[in-house]
Amino acid sequence: MLKTEGLTLHYGGSQILYGIDMEARAGEVTCIMGTNGVGKTSLLKAIAGAHPRSGGRVILNGEDLPKLPPQGMARRGLGFVPQGRMIFPLLTVTENLQTGFATLPKSEHRIPDEIYDLFPVLKDMAHRRGGDLSGGQQQQLAIARAMIMKPRLLLLDEPTEGIQPNIIQQIGRVISYLREKGDMAIILVEQYFDFAYGLADRFYVLKRGAVDVAGTKAELGRDRVRQAVSV
Repeated sequence: MLKTEGLTLHYGGSQILYGIDMEARAGEVTCIMGTNGVGKTSLLKAIAGAHPRSGGRVILNGEDLPKLPPQGMARRGLGFVPQGRMIFPLLTVTENLQTGFATLPKSEHRIPDEIYDLFPVLKDMAHRRGGDLSGGQQQQLAIARAMIMKPRLLLLDEPTEGIQPNIIQQIGRVISYLREKGDMAIILVEQYFDFAYGLADRFYVLKRGAVDVAGTKAELGRDRVRQAVSV
């Protein structure tokens, strides 16, 4: 579904990412881990087009993509749930969800029942403003908005950050459900180790902007992954 080759990224004169080679497959959760400041969020932004990559290749669904802005990546099937959620606080829940229609043909401009089945609170609060929701409810809204775009690749940046435990469990169930459907690749950046390890099929552990450890859960095992993210 996604492959990067030699991906590099600079912020001004500072290099942030150094030759990232990775892949994310449909029907799998690929988890990017590492301590603070190693480039995890920067990697997602580079893939999503939110910050133009300096070099390297991004191949999505077999297409070698040029440097595209976020809307261009979204039209090619990429959904991004950024850190901090970035919902529209003055729009209602329904209006926030409808912003996901932008990449869809007009005939598909509807909110699927699946969204409300997975996130019942969004139906209950359809007319509430996004800014009036709790942090956990906003995170559910952000994930639902990305799902409406029918992405083939879904990027999730720290979805458990600042979220109460019962909502974390629900988000975990949604990610498992999306993986089991088999038609979507999911890339998860996550600091909460048990949550990440329970969901992930494949790991990339970053250190100083480069891949330090990579492999499947079966290849690495819990102790190896925990050791890698603890150093």
